[in-house]
Amino acid sequence: QVQLVESGGGSVQSGGSLRLSCVASMASYSYSMGWFRQAPGGEREGVATIDQNGRTTHADSVKGRFTISGDNANTLHLQMNNLKPEDTATYFCAAGPGSACVGGLRVAPFNVWGQGTQVTVSS
Repeated sequence: QVQLVESGGGSVQSGGSLRLSCVASMASYSYSMGWFRQAPGGEREGVATIDQNGRTTHADSVKGRFTISGDNANTLHLQMNNLKPEDTATYFCAAGPGSACVGGLRVAPFNVWGQGTQVTVSS
């Protein structure tokens, strides 16, 4: 089973940028991949996903500011620009079957998760 390791979190001021990376232990051609986040006391929510054909979906709250991409068979990125305090959360990389991206940014179809990386945005 694939294993995922995230990196790139940190603390920035409002308006700043961060780039998250996720390295998978095996090629992810047959997987859907995604970034999710969970704020303290909140539910885990979808941020952006990419399917095995490269089609991407971004949450309305991050459109125009965040971009999901993959630069090879086993590395996923999330470029986050113009960060806001409400983006503060633990960010998780996730993998799921090819159908995981069908129907929008759903948490349930994704069944492999990284350990998470903290993003803190101060005003």
